[in-house]
Amino acid sequence: MMHSKATGPATDPRDEDGIFEEARPRLLGLAYRILGSRADAEDAVQDSYVKWRLADRSAIQNPASWLTTICTRRCLDLLRSAHRSRVDYVGAWLPEPIHTPIDNEADARLDLAGSLATAFLLMLERLTPKERAAYLLHEIFDVSYPEIAETLGIQEAAGRKLVSRAKASIDQAKVRHATPVDRQEELLAAFQAAITEGVPGKLAMLLSDDIRLSADGGGKVPTVSGTLIGRAAVVAFATERLHDFWAAYDWTIADINGGRGIVLRLGGATAATVSFAYDEEGKATDIFIMRNPDKLSRLDAVSIH
Repeated sequence: MMHSKATGPATDPRDEDGIFEEARPRLLGLAYRILGSRADAEDAVQDSYVKWRLADRSAIQNPASWLTTICTRRCLDLLRSAHRSRVDYVGAWLPEPIHTPIDNEADARLDLAGSLATAFLLMLERLTPKERAAYLLHEIFDVSYPEIAETLGIQEAAGRKLVSRAKASIDQAKVRHATPVDRQEELLAAFQAAITEGVPGKLAMLLSDDIRLSADGGGKVPTVSGTLIGRAAVVAFATERLHDFWAAYDWTIADINGGRGIVLRLGGATAATVSFAYDEEGKATDIFIMRNPDKLSRLDAVSIH
């Protein structure tokens, strides 16, 4: 059976549930990145657990590698169904936001910012399912090319090509760089001031010329239709439209998808989240607003690796 370079700490082999629980955060992280949905990721991990319990574990030399393979294959099955449902999705589709509390180590923050950011997950949506899986397995989870080939049922050379094509697309999009936290917090303060106080000047200075604003309401709540493009349109929307609805909300700064974001609540219920993407100069290139109540219902602290 396959051998993984990321097996984790040793666990008593007799503790079947313990082995799986040790692997769960990593599996959930992989599934979420492939699917862009916390709910679907949890389904994939649960399905993997069922297969684990039914498997002949005496024949499994490396449980971590075996579970990664099973989870990846299940994610690809779910991804096909997800693509069909997203064809009929009302309005803009955005990945489900997750709360990602992380420590202060620079490497950990860089890794989360690079591989859980909304802009990165949206870039993955442009890849083929196998390109997406191969890239994540190799570049994020350090899985070898022979293991990738076995997982995807392809030749090793084909796996290398999948990773190479995906990497070229992602590098060109420049969605895996980190923005200093103080710059992120500066933008958050300016964004809040523009909406609650109607002061747009500082916000405008921190936006790129071709800033995009997208909102996901899932057809369940009112939100902006289409994508707003350009500094003038985005600033006007924030100071005029959002001011009328959001000025009275409770604002909380939180780590969302590996970066600083905003959680807005009304009467104790989460009404929206806001996250951002940045260019290499630290200017915001995208504003992502999540309003879909189904995607907000699971916004809590979760261990995703």
